[in-house]
Amino acid sequence: MTIRILPAVGDADAARTLAALLGRLPDGDPAPAVGDSTALLNTLAAIAAAGSTAPPAGGPAPGGPAAAVQALPEVVLVHEQIGPQPALELIREVALRFPAVGVVLITADAGPALFSAAMDAGARGIVGLPLGYDELAARVQAAAQWASGVRVHLGGAPDALTAPAGTLLTVTGAKGGVGTTVTAVQLALAARAAGRRVALVDLDLQSGDIGSYLDVQFRRSVVDLAGIQDLSARVLQDVVHAHHTGLGLLLAPEEGERGEEVDDRAARQILTALRSRYDVVVADCGSQMQSANAAAVELADVALLVTTPDVVCVRAAKRQVRLWDRLRIRKAEDTTTVVNRLTRHTEIQPSLVAKATGTRVARTPVPAAFKELQPCVDAGRMQDLDARSTVKAALWALAGELGLAGAPADPPGRGGHRTRPVLTGRKRKALTTGSAPDSGALQGAAPAVQPGPGTSTGGRFGTRRGTPSGPAVPYEEG
Repeated sequence: MTIRILPAVGDADAARTLAALLGRLPDGDPAPAVGDSTALLNTLAAIAAAGSTAPPAGGPAPGGPAAAVQALPEVVLVHEQIGPQPALELIREVALRFPAVGVVLITADAGPALFSAAMDAGARGIVGLPLGYDELAARVQAAAQWASGVRVHLGGAPDALTAPAGTLLTVTGAKGGVGTTVTAVQLALAARAAGRRVALVDLDLQSGDIGSYLDVQFRRSVVDLAGIQDLSARVLQDVVHAHHTGLGLLLAPEEGERGEEVDDRAARQILTALRSRYDVVVADCGSQMQSANAAAVELADVALLVTTPDVVCVRAAKRQVRLWDRLRIRKAEDTTTVVNRLTRHTEIQPSLVAKATGTRVARTPVPAAFKELQPCVDAGRMQDLDARSTVKAALWALAGELGLAGAPADPPGRGGHRTRPVLTGRKRKALTTGSAPDSGALQGAAPAVQPGPGTSTGGRFGTRRGTPSGPAVPYEEG
C-alpha cells in the first residue's frame, strides 16, 4: 500500500532531515513540506476539492465526497515549531475537518503530559527529536493503517483493508521425517513462480533446516525479531534473507536453545508483520509443538498436517489433531492433511487417513520417489529439483489446490490415475492365458486352443514362448 505523506515543518533543517528519512520508506510517497499551518490547511482543502470535482475513471459524474476522502494523504506530519497556529491546535483542526487523515506530532518533548495532550487533540502518534528512521517509519505506518480503516467506514476506500494481510499457510509434520520441510519449500517456490510475493519462515526453532535445503548461510534469524516491539519495514529488510529464487527467508537460529526466546506473542507479531509485506507466508512448523508454532497454526488461513501412509504416522497425526483441539488451537475439520510417500500398493489410503484423523485430506497425494529428491537434498539445492519430478509435480499441484498457484493440467491424451486400471503381473497373465490368477478359468472365458499356422497369438500383452493361448477375455477388476 502506498502511503501518501504531507509534512508540515517550519524549521528548514528539520524539513531536510525529515525529507531524507521519508525518502527511505519503501512504500512512502512524501509530498514537499509546507512551511506553516495556513499552508497546510489550504493544501488539504485544495486536495479534497480537486478530488470531489474530478470525474472518476468509470464515468462522467463528479467524484463526490467519497472521492474527496480518497484523494487526501493518509498521514500528515506536524512539527512542534509550526506556526502561526500552535501545533496542538492545528492537529485538532485537521482532525475535525479531515477525520480520515492520520496526524503525527514531531516534538522534542515526548513525555506523558504532551503525549496525553496530543492524543486528546486527535494525533495518532508522537515522534521524538532527534529523528530516527525506525521510530518514524513505525509511527507513519501505524497512522496510515488507521487512516485506511477510517476511510473504509467513510466510504472513501471501499476496497481498502485496515491491515493489509497476505495468506498464512503453516506446514506441520505428524512426526519427524515425514517431509514437512520439502513440502513447505516446494509450496513456497510454486507460489513464487505464480508471481506472488512469498516469505518462507522456519518455525522449527530447535532443528530447522530450511537454510540447508536452500543452501543459505545467513547471520540473522527469527530470534533477532523476538524482542523488537515495532517491526518496521527496515527491520524486516535486515533480518529476512532475499533468496535468489525471489523468496524471503526468515531462518531458524543456529543455536537451537535460543528458540525459547520466541514466544507466542513474538510469533504473532512477526507473522502479522510479514503478512502485511508479502502475499503468501509459508511457515514450516516442524513436528514439535511449542508456543510459537502453536500460535502460527492458530493464526493460519490454511493449516497443513503432513503424514505418511503407515500406522505409526497416522496415529501420530491423530494425536496431533487431538492436541490442537484440546488446546483450542485448531479444529480437526479446519485442518488439511497431506499424505506423503503414497504408492498404489499402500494399504492405508487417503480415505482411511481422513476417517482416522477427522481432517480433510488433500485431493493431491505426494508419491514415494525419494530417488528424485536425493541429489537436490544432498546438494542443498531444493530449488533445482527437476521439473519432470513426480514429487515436484504433485506438490505444485497441491499448491494449485490450495489457491497458491495454478494447478497443472493433465498431459494431452492421458487421463487421471483413476481412469487407468492397475494391471498386476497375475492379472496380465490371466489376460494372456485365459485363466484366472489362481486355478480355474475366468467366468465366460473360452478354452485355450493352440493357434494354427499364420494365426495371431491373441492376447493384448502377448504370450510367453511355448505357452498356448486363446482369444483375449474381458478384464475384470479383482
